[in-house]
Amino acid sequence: MNKIFLKKICSIFQNDIIPITTKGVSLGNKIFGAAIIRKKDYKIIVAGTNNEVNNPLWHGEIDTIIRFYNISSKKRPSVKDCYFISSHEPCSLCLSAITWCGFNNFYYLFSYKDTKEKYKIPHDLKILKEVFNIHNGKYITKNYYWNSYNINKLISKLAEDEKFKILIKLAKIKESYKKLSNEYQLKKNKNKIILK
Repeated sequence: MNKIFLKKICSIFQNDIIPITTKGVSLGNKIFGAAIIRKKDYKIIVAGTNNEVNNPLWHGEIDTIIRFYNISSKKRPSVKDCYFISSHEPCSLCLSAITWCGFNNFYYLFSYKDTKEKYKIPHDLKILKEVFNIHNGKYITKNYYWNSYNINKLISKLAEDEKFKILIKLAKIKESYKKLSNEYQLKKNKNKIILK
């Protein structure tokens, strides 16, 4: 992917996903969020965030998909014309939802390992192992339905002069998620989320 696309993703995290995730975390929700953008011009269509305090299925990706399908079918672009951007590597529920909706791609910022180790939320890896016998999150990243991409790896492939400004933005985004994670961890025993 090119630097314009990756810069746009960083801007979407800063301006769209993190602000609504901050509100969600203040209510006791997890730190997961997502956005759907147009392929042709990288324009954001919708962004969403986790709302598990109200419904255990209301993950960030699910909220984003619901917002997308709440757009009139006359105004809503085809999923084939969109990129799906996720803050964290999607769990098995969200992988399935992305698949059932027909998105042929998704991009994520934080891996399952990050989610488990940095953010102390181990359920994605645990469910993949216990239910699907997938160890260490090693699902097939390029398959009949979609291709998945780690945003950090895409940025690392840019030329040094192209990635400098992006890495500065990325560092700010990661710092925001660190703060949000700390807030969630402090509040999680008071909320009604089943898998904390």
